[in-house]
Amino acid sequence: MDGLIKICGISTPETLDVALSAGADFIGFARFPKSPRHVGLDQARALSRQAAGRAQRVVLLVDADDAAIAEAVEAIDPEFLQLHGHETEDRIREIRDRFGRQIIKALGIAEEADLAGIASYGALSDLLLLDAKPPRTSGALPGGNGLPFDWRLLTKLDPDTAFMLSGGLTSDNVAEAIRLTGAKAVDVSSGVESAPGIKDPARIEAFIKAARAAYAAKGQ
Repeated sequence: MDGLIKICGISTPETLDVALSAGADFIGFARFPKSPRHVGLDQARALSRQAAGRAQRVVLLVDADDAAIAEAVEAIDPEFLQLHGHETEDRIREIRDRFGRQIIKALGIAEEADLAGIASYGALSDLLLLDAKPPRTSGALPGGNGLPFDWRLLTKLDPDTAFMLSGGLTSDNVAEAIRLTGAKAVDVSSGVESAPGIKDPARIEAFIKAARAAYAAKGQ
């Protein structure tokens, strides 16, 4: 795994086509009603079919019960389940065993102490997503808040740790984020939007171009 790019929170066929044409490796569909990026099942089904065979499909879930996961899996047929809530280690095992999908577990990072769960959750996940811990304000989302964290914290990680970096990334800072953290995958949602939930085609293209250039330079 190296040089992978995820565009999350896609909700229209037009912006999905832009992301796919620009070379996104992962496409994320949010199934979380409180999010401005939430997609209904019929909408998600159509978008997933559009992405099939062109990118890895990810469904984002937040503390979902089995029934909610089952309907998302049936509609989207994702390669990955992204668990973005407070799922315990036992709950992750249950989800993996029942649904047989690859797991991305999101962990919120704000300080060094937040790195403590990486080893245990990493052992249960195919990929960790290290995101900025949401602010302690009413109505804050688990992710997609457009906030970065101190990337220098990740220099303490084992270089073999498989993680995707998220939180406050844009086309202007993704190269620096990759350089500082050594992240082999990056994830963006609000950083390619003109308003919450409204993806901007030009920003999607610019982000993917900037990330690709950063990975190419890293490989030299």
